[in-house]
Amino acid sequence: MSISVRQARPGDQEALALVGAATFLESYAGVVDGGAIIRHCAERHTPAVYAQALETPTHSLWLAEQAPGAAPVGYLHLTPPDLPIETRADDLEIKRIYVLASLHRSGLGRRFLAEAVTHARAEGASRLLLGVYQGNERALAFYDSMGFERVGTRQFDVGGRIYDDWVLALDL
Repeated sequence: MSISVRQARPGDQEALALVGAATFLESYAGVVDGGAIIRHCAERHTPAVYAQALETPTHSLWLAEQAPGAAPVGYLHLTPPDLPIETRADDLEIKRIYVLASLHRSGLGRRFLAEAVTHARAEGASRLLLGVYQGNERALAFYDSMGFERVGTRQFDVGGRIYDDWVLALDL
């Protein structure tokens, strides 16, 4: 199996929307209300949402593709911080690191995090922030192993239902 990671570009919005919805469903089926998952994906994992992100200069996205055939299997999305904590002018937020469940523990999440750190440093950032559902033990263990620390909380709307997230930070 060969997986490539490249910076996403206009035209990738369909692939990003597909892998975004698929990974969200995989991660939260059985944890989050099914109707809320469907509504969330219909609102936030659409080609139009990703096309807008690709056109926004302050957003950066990377797409992972599996060969043969370049099927989308994950992505990374970096943005200016939009979190309910005190942020610094040079912070960046990891809006999403999504990887298909079949590729968990493959190193792809680490590759995405390395891309995020490299990009953040090149942009002059001194800290990466992200929000993680408090019940997502797998993701929390991953970020903990990578050196992230809990710095706050937020509430996250998934299809009209509110869930509690930890806000994590990694000093660069």
